[in-house]
Amino acid sequence: MLGSMKVEQQLEAMGYDLDVMAPPAGNYVGAVQVGNLLFVSGHGPHAQGTIAIRGRVGSELTLEEGYEAAKLCAVSCLRSVKRAIGDLDKVKRVVKVLGMVMCVEGFTDTPKVINGFSDLMVELYGENGRHARSAVGMQQLPNNIPVEVEMILEVEG
Repeated sequence: MLGSMKVEQQLEAMGYDLDVMAPPAGNYVGAVQVGNLLFVSGHGPHAQGTIAIRGRVGSELTLEEGYEAAKLCAVSCLRSVKRAIGDLDKVKRVVKVLGMVMCVEGFTDTPKVINGFSDLMVELYGENGRHARSAVGMQQLPNNIPVEVEMILEVEG
């Protein structure tokens, strides 16, 4: 965590915009709160309301480009979190993450790709950003996105 800077300020300092959201790709909402848990839908690598990166990791995209796509997925998820609870500083704990990587057959570095997501959560939330996680390879993801990530958060109140 960057000192006492608010999470949204940290993201802005990193060059990420939280204001422009991509519309859902189907009949669902970005996040649902049940008690003090927030279930965040799968999000792709969006920026400025559109898909920022497309392609298959291991052929069209490198592992590093997949890592960057996973970071954009984190920011996309946080846009929905902000819409659902109003303030990213109300996140108490990142509990569980499911990261899906559209990759070539035989690609075994899906955990390294999803580290893009996980590393950003730890940078923003410190130890409370560490989480249980699955990182799996997929044959296809919607709209040819390379990475999709969903998460469960513990939030205040």
